[in-house]
Amino acid sequence: MTRKTILTVTSAMLFSTFSILAQESTEKELSLTEGTIDNQFEYIFEKANNYQDYKVVKRNWLLLLKKNTLDSVARLENELTTSEKLTGTQRAQIDSLNKELASTNVQLTEVTEQKDSISFFGALINKPTYKAIMWGIVAVLTLILAFFVYKFKNANAVTQEARKSLAELEEEYEEHRRKALEREQKARRQLQDEINKQKLTKTK
Repeated sequence: MTRKTILTVTSAMLFSTFSILAQESTEKELSLTEGTIDNQFEYIFEKANNYQDYKVVKRNWLLLLKKNTLDSVARLENELTTSEKLTGTQRAQIDSLNKELASTNVQLTEVTEQKDSISFFGALINKPTYKAIMWGIVAVLTLILAFFVYKFKNANAVTQEARKSLAELEEEYEEHRRKALEREQKARRQLQDEINKQKLTKTK
């Protein structure tokens, strides 16, 4: 064999090996019991039998896919409910902190108008020290408020994302279900037409 022939044969063997490995990898990734809903749909499309221009899908596959889709929808709804509850709780905490902060600011304003010596929890302290304490409390409340605002925004973002994912999943499920029903109806009509043709042929 010439060098060119050897290179050609070697290249063909490597290409075949890579193709087989890629196909095996794809088959391992696709499953009807694991992975995303989209992967499960791809699994059905690949594994379904071909009948002319149609795909014939096993009924138990469709039932399992329906169950998996409904489970995913239920899980997203639960996550959405949890996020909404968390958002409500954090909103109440933020409102409470806002009220406390407003009250502290009012007290601080009143303090600045009083004497240099102020009674604080039964002890007399000078005005600068009292101001430092009150401003420290304001700073702590501000930090706590900022933390809850941050958590609230994160929870709200999770809620919006969950709603979006739920809507997309429901839309995708309805579209695939509609197409699957159309393919099943077309396949049944085609099969009935073939049966009718066979009956006419036998009668003749």
